[in-house]
Amino acid sequence: MTDVLIKAADEGQFGAYLAEPKGAAKAPGMIVIQEIFGINGNVRAICDEYAAEGYVAIAPDLFWRQEPGVQLDSNTKEGWDRAMVLFQGFSETKGAEDLIATLAWLRAQPGVGSKVGCVGYCLGGKLAYLMATRSDVDASVGYYGVGIDGSIGEASAITKPLMLHAAEKDGFSSPEALKAIRDGLAPIVHATVHSYPGVDHAFARKGGEHYDAPAAALADGRTERFFTDNLKA
Repeated sequence: MTDVLIKAADEGQFGAYLAEPKGAAKAPGMIVIQEIFGINGNVRAICDEYAAEGYVAIAPDLFWRQEPGVQLDSNTKEGWDRAMVLFQGFSETKGAEDLIATLAWLRAQPGVGSKVGCVGYCLGGKLAYLMATRSDVDASVGYYGVGIDGSIGEASAITKPLMLHAAEKDGFSSPEALKAIRDGLAPIVHATVHSYPGVDHAFARKGGEHYDAPAAALADGRTERFFTDNLKA
């Protein structure tokens, strides 16, 4: 586990947390896309878990243009307040460009095989969808992405497998948004949407206020099989 630097498409460079599997000459890559709390302990732990499962996992710092190295506590008011300020100043377009730069960097590493996927949560859930529409990443998974319905017009660009996990009681979204996402992705043979009744936003964040172990286990199990089928086969 280490921190690396990646060159941005426009100018400058940004940091990323890298976790590599042990003993594998070549392994598929995995981009872990942050929530609004930066590359904190939770994101790093997810990278470590993917490395233990045989992926070269990397989490790029997407807030670097505002404040490099942000690591916020999602369980405190101070963490939430700062996260919302950073989110308001965040450019989705630049964030997607940084993820595409991360994808290119990862594919260029000698220990990474021919396929790379991405998985994102909250802010990262929306960006995982945008990676499916704007890049050639090999497979994408988004957890409770907010605002995907506003970009559903991009769905026709999806050519690689995409899976979305939605919370039916998401306090940051709505049933109408979920319906728009389902309807928009219905013609896309590579896209799947799973919804989880009775759970709120961030139901899969371990240690979080809305963590729901059964729903998280179901979503994570589906994600594991999805990536095994599309990245390791």
